[in-house]
Amino acid sequence: MVLMQGDETHDLLNAQAHVWNHLFNFINSMSLKCAVQLGIPDIVHSHGCPMTLPQLVAALSIAPARAAHVGRLMRLLVHSGFFAVQEINHDQGGDKEGYVLTPSSRLLLRDTATCISPFLMMMLDPVLVKPWHFLNTWFLGDDPTPFHVVHRTGVWDRMAQDPDLNNFFNEAMACDARLAMSIIIKECSPVFQGLRSLVDVGGGTGTAAGTIAESFPHVKCTVFDLPHVVASVPKSQNIDIVGGNMFESIPSADAVFLKWILHDWSDEECVKILRRCKEAIPSKEEGGKVIILDMVVNMNNGDYKLTETQLFFDLMMMVLASGKERNEHEWRKIFIEAGFTHYTITPILGVRSIIEVYP
Repeated sequence: MVLMQGDETHDLLNAQAHVWNHLFNFINSMSLKCAVQLGIPDIVHSHGCPMTLPQLVAALSIAPARAAHVGRLMRLLVHSGFFAVQEINHDQGGDKEGYVLTPSSRLLLRDTATCISPFLMMMLDPVLVKPWHFLNTWFLGDDPTPFHVVHRTGVWDRMAQDPDLNNFFNEAMACDARLAMSIIIKECSPVFQGLRSLVDVGGGTGTAAGTIAESFPHVKCTVFDLPHVVASVPKSQNIDIVGGNMFESIPSADAVFLKWILHDWSDEECVKILRRCKEAIPSKEEGGKVIILDMVVNMNNGDYKLTETQLFFDLMMMVLASGKERNEHEWRKIFIEAGFTHYTITPILGVRSIIEVYP
């Protein structure tokens, strides 16, 4: 046996721990999904004060044989920052500490404007998770995506054929729109000032367009998406609903809004979409522009976690939809190829930015 020096042993064990940490990273995701499915964030929130483990177990109404394991689940979720432990002052004994929410778990509360639980549940659905098991098969084959390797169709075609999955996706996008648009309206209102009309391309169920129309009543908004998507969108006095294909034509407006759309598509497909956008808007002098809400990789001032999240999203787009997350150079390239002359980037939404592009 070869004896190692102390530093070598330390490095070896750190390397092993690093591999193990990444190997078991999925446990964080699945534990969080379990907590949401059990309703733990809402239970803790409804309790109104630090909730002890026995109180949580009682509220869950689970079998006695499972009760002892709740603490193990919560221990990991506390370590991951989704719950915190707070001391309880009891004069006559009892548990000395209880669980409370953190800012992250508050985003998982049902029936709140900032709830992102539908997005979490969609991304961890087996239909979207299974393709990751075939990533190596995709690299060695000729299928367009790992999703296609598993399901023998594209993700958008699958949604068109599966009403439940389509509704799941629309609910996830709507919950993200509620959170993102509340920040955009508050922090970036000049983006919409001076506009008379706006078309939300890929606008889903109209959440983003509805927020814009409510905040800027003078802006006539249109939700534009595939016919099977907008078929269930309720009619509104201040919002037009139009079905169609963004690769063929886009309704005319002062501005085109693309919220989390272009990252779904290849560079060539993005150029086609942007050319249709350019045809739909007036000149820059007349107020025409495209407003993009998407990621600009590496605009995070060196924040490791934000950049890592962007890279996670980039691989997710590769696995599911042939898309990608782009850095500024990659954005500039497709803007120029689509015929645009100028753009500005405002990195205001965590991992995402507002990009204004002008003809």
